[in-house]
Amino acid sequence: MTYSRIVGTGRYLPERIVTNADLEKIVDTSDEWIRTRTGVERRHVVAEDETTSDMCVEAAKTAIKDAGIDFADIDLVITGTTSPDLIFPNVSTLIQHRLGIPACTAFSLEAACTGFIYALTLADKFIRLGDAKCALVIGAECITKLMDWSDRNTCVLFGDGAGAVIVKPSDEPGIMSCHLGADGQYRDLLYYPVGASNQLAKAGTDEAAIQMTGSEVFKVAVKTLGGIAAETLEKAGIDKSELDWLIPHQANIRIIQATAKRLDLPMEKVILTVQDHGNTSAASVPMALDVGIRDGRVEKGQLILMEAFGGGFTWGSVLMRL
Repeated sequence: MTYSRIVGTGRYLPERIVTNADLEKIVDTSDEWIRTRTGVERRHVVAEDETTSDMCVEAAKTAIKDAGIDFADIDLVITGTTSPDLIFPNVSTLIQHRLGIPACTAFSLEAACTGFIYALTLADKFIRLGDAKCALVIGAECITKLMDWSDRNTCVLFGDGAGAVIVKPSDEPGIMSCHLGADGQYRDLLYYPVGASNQLAKAGTDEAAIQMTGSEVFKVAVKTLGGIAAETLEKAGIDKSELDWLIPHQANIRIIQATAKRLDLPMEKVILTVQDHGNTSAASVPMALDVGIRDGRVEKGQLILMEAFGGGFTWGSVLMRL
């Protein structure tokens, strides 16, 4: 039986760093308020002329080098993002061309903060079915370009970045199980009001910015993430005590703490990057994975649960051994 396994990781963060102290100068907030309620201390913000594909290309180069493969080995590119360079062509085709990857299957998908988990799940299916031999999977966002910097409820939360992984076939389980879900009844709790077929003329104006009802998002996120974590482990026949690491979407420290508590996991077994990166939406899980691997905490053979929750609402999890 063919399985899939992550064999390389990489991340990219823009050079510009915006601290909580910087935000104190432009909105009515404080470093203490932001840290205690969200866990965020700083976030990276793209330059005016920097795009999502720019970040993806750099993260991909690192992952490709880490995997020890050539660009020509890649036959599948999937990117999860809500902030592509263009409406079309899709951002994966831009990445494929810029990296010099030969013509192959290349597409992007939009599942908000769950975008990388959705993309990785699809790559796993392609490889298990024998329809791909080497996949480049990316989660990336220029989310700050969708924000209203005068809205203190949202501008303190988000940051930009890209994370990438290389996935290849394996004789032994790497990715063990994937679980995805969505429920559109919650669309009005977290959304961006402008799209290609809806009020596009408002893009770039004060009327176009992320809209969020934070308290309600929190409640649904905690309940959903705890539930999907338990379901994922149960279906895989894994007891929660066997987990080595939880790598969650880095949205809010309180959501992460609540999820870890439901799994009876100490925070020492949770990879945290929210303090350094903020909520980078689809980029947060692959970047956190890369951080954990490169600082030596996440090691080969360890059991890892990755999960995310985003606007839609969408949610998903991946249980794997590195």
